[in-house]
Amino acid sequence: MCAAAVIHKIKIDRFRGIENLDWNPAPGMNVILGGGDVGKSTVLEAIALLLNPSNARVLSESDYWQRKTEDEFVIQVVISLPYSTEISQQAKFVWPWEWNGTEAIPPVAAAGDDDIPSPAQPVYCLQVRGTAELEISWEILQPNGDVDILSSAVRRKIGVLRLSGEERNDRDLRLVYGSALDRLLSDKGLRARIGQHVSSIDLHDKLSDDAKKAIEKLDTSLKAESLPNKLELGLTSSQGLSIGALIGLLAEREGGVVLPLASWGAGTRRMATLQIAAESEAETRITVIDEIERGLEPYRVRKLVKSIEAEPTQSFVTTHSAVAIGSADGGHLWYLDQAHNIGALPRNKIAAQQDRDPETFLSRLSIIAEGPTEIGFVTYLLERAIDGNFLDQGVRVCNGQGNPATLDLLEAMASGGLMFGGFVDDEGTSAGRWITLKATMGTMLFQWGAGSTEKSIIVEIPDDELEKLITEVEADVRAERCLTLADRLGIADRSFDAIKTEAADLRALIIAAATGSNEGAAENGVAKTWKKHGRRWFKSVAGGKELATLMFALGAWPSLRPQILPFLNAVRNALGQPELEDLPHE
Repeated sequence: MCAAAVIHKIKIDRFRGIENLDWNPAPGMNVILGGGDVGKSTVLEAIALLLNPSNARVLSESDYWQRKTEDEFVIQVVISLPYSTEISQQAKFVWPWEWNGTEAIPPVAAAGDDDIPSPAQPVYCLQVRGTAELEISWEILQPNGDVDILSSAVRRKIGVLRLSGEERNDRDLRLVYGSALDRLLSDKGLRARIGQHVSSIDLHDKLSDDAKKAIEKLDTSLKAESLPNKLELGLTSSQGLSIGALIGLLAEREGGVVLPLASWGAGTRRMATLQIAAESEAETRITVIDEIERGLEPYRVRKLVKSIEAEPTQSFVTTHSAVAIGSADGGHLWYLDQAHNIGALPRNKIAAQQDRDPETFLSRLSIIAEGPTEIGFVTYLLERAIDGNFLDQGVRVCNGQGNPATLDLLEAMASGGLMFGGFVDDEGTSAGRWITLKATMGTMLFQWGAGSTEKSIIVEIPDDELEKLITEVEADVRAERCLTLADRLGIADRSFDAIKTEAADLRALIIAAATGSNEGAAENGVAKTWKKHGRRWFKSVAGGKELATLMFALGAWPSLRPQILPFLNAVRNALGQPELEDLPHE
């Protein structure tokens, strides 16, 4: 058997807001991202319910898909379990399944094994059902089709540490069956000793005189009716309530004040709970944490994420914190969309963006722009295309850090199911990958027909307006741009008149300088200098915005509108806004 409990597959049908969900999570830390109300917390609740260590759980109509109680909900997992769970020591033998990498399949006995199968990777199928009568049933599915009871004892042995987004969540800080504190102490006789001690207290003697008289009067009435009498107060129990639930950890604050640990701040309670669980050294524990950042300062969020990543057990976490995402470089990121499809965000493709700009994966709509020029260009367009402030509506323009890195990131986001856009150059590379991505993203991916943003705009500026790229700018900017053109022409005179005289093709010369092209450079040192020319033109966020204003001011927009407007309308559609016939730009 395995050394730790690992859930390999989760299947949820008709539970709360999720009609159907199939997911193969990874070992270790799984971070679930997604928009509001898509079901992230429900996934965690499903895992916690399946592994609930107690049978004292009451269902309501809200636990069923669309509140249809006539349709049972089912939560099923395929899980590897170590010997310590005693799954194979039940009254009825539990047969393992074979894990083939994606599914649990019935094992096949090898020749000469007396027809006894021995799976290479044994797993077990466990499920919990909510019946039409609002009853709950925990079950083990056998490979031969039999269904047996999944006992609370086995569920307690597996163990689930659940930290929800609720304001108060102190279950694991009290001596509740299956709690972190209960697993740490492992003292089965403690509750009985507590009960014996409390029962020895003469509660009747603590009553006021009036209360004693009331009891005596009731006793007389019961005796007269031949009912049980000789009443006194004492310790009793009720279904679902354990004496241990009244026992919790106390801790001393500054000043000598002792308070229940459950009364401390939300972040402190969470950190303490996880520490208790870690001290229990339970290799089987499954951890589920909703909104991991809740109640914690950024430095403690980082510390908590790192401590969970370092645990040998499997965990499931949701977050809306950029700090948490940026810290989870050892975890596995997943994205859950509105249709309850969950997809992986491969670390090898998103690592740079995760470290540099984790908010990319938290925005309502992220637009990945290839570089600073595209960021400025797209920002200017969105300011005019979107009703209201696009930032307030959850749109974020992100830096993709170049064409190859942007392609990797867009592909990863597409596989993860994120709603996103892209704005990129055409560098003539990876044509097949771009075509495939375009088929997935549609008009949410904008790519120039050929070349870069700078070239695509400058090409469309009319001849009689072209000089204004240089002549109608501030004096220092004009001087720098003339310098780049004169360098390329190899002339000492940096005046614009001299440049016009020497340039065989002024437009091509401007495009080469604005894009930082080093084609035709005779020496390596010259090539490096030419490469930097683009910074003196539009290769910056401010330069991208300037280029967008010039597109309109110098008459390039009418010819570029058929290319750009569909992308802007796709963004408007994603925000629920009607399409535009043209872009206001006065």
